[in-house]
Amino acid sequence: MRGTGRVSLASVEARWEPVLAEAGTDALGLGEQMFALVDAWDASGALRRALSDPAVGADVKAGVVHTLLTDADPRIVAAAEQIVSCWWSSQYDLAEAATLLGMDALLASAEARGELDRVEKELFEVTRAFAGQRELRRTLHDTTIPSAVRADLVEGIVGTDVAPATRVLVRRAAGSPRGRRFIAALGDVIELIATRRNRRVATVTSAAPLDESQRARLVEVLTGVLGRKVQLNVLVDPRVLGGLRVQAGPDVIDATVLARLAEARRRLAG
Repeated sequence: MRGTGRVSLASVEARWEPVLAEAGTDALGLGEQMFALVDAWDASGALRRALSDPAVGADVKAGVVHTLLTDADPRIVAAAEQIVSCWWSSQYDLAEAATLLGMDALLASAEARGELDRVEKELFEVTRAFAGQRELRRTLHDTTIPSAVRADLVEGIVGTDVAPATRVLVRRAAGSPRGRRFIAALGDVIELIATRRNRRVATVTSAAPLDESQRARLVEVLTGVLGRKVQLNVLVDPRVLGGLRVQAGPDVIDATVLARLAEARRRLAG
C-alpha cells in the first residue's frame, strides 16, 4: 500500500481500535465478519472499482455498503462505510485495508482474553512446522483446490487445541491468502502482533541453539539497529555452518559462513 492508501489506512485503523477495545473478546466475531466482507470485495472487480472510484459520491457508496451488509453487525457497516469514503491508491487497497482490520480484530480479541502471547507462539510453531513441508505448502498455494478444503486441511494438521484467534488466522492464511504464501501470511500476522506491542519480530537462524546470555545480547544489539524493542524467534539450521542470519520484516542481516563463502565466490568470479 502506497502514499494516499497509507494515510487512509491510518485514519481507518485509528477509528477501529476504540471499537475493538469496547468489543473485548467479541472482537473475534467482528474479525470473521470483516473477512467475509473482504471475500465479497475480492470476488467482484466491478464492486471494487465502484467503491474505490473518487467520482462516485459518498452517499452512493454508503448505499452499496448497506445493501451488501444487510445482516452484518452495525460496527462492520460503519467501518466499511469509512473505508469506501477514503481515497486509495488502488482499488485493491479496499480489501487490503479490510483484511488488516480483520486481523486487528482477531488480535484484539486474543489480547482481551490474555492470549496474545499464546497466539504469537502458536503461529510461530505452525510456520516452523510447515517450513520443511514443501509438498504441503505447494498444495496450500494451489488455487484449483477449493479454499474451504485448504482451510480444513490446515485445521486438521494444526488441531483444535489452539487459541480461537489462531484457528481463524491459520484457516484464513490457507483458504484465503490473497496472493500470499501460507508461511508469509502468518509471518505478516506475527509482525502485526509485534507492532501491537510496539515491538519488531526478528527471526534468527543459527547453526546451534543460543543460550540466554546470547539471546539477551542479540536482542540488545538488534534493538539498537532496528530502533525498537525486538521479539526474538530462533530457528536452528545446521546447514548454515556458523554465524547468524537475522530477518526482521524486509530487513535481512546475513552473517552466516555460507553467506560469506557465496560472497567470496561472487568476487572470485567477478
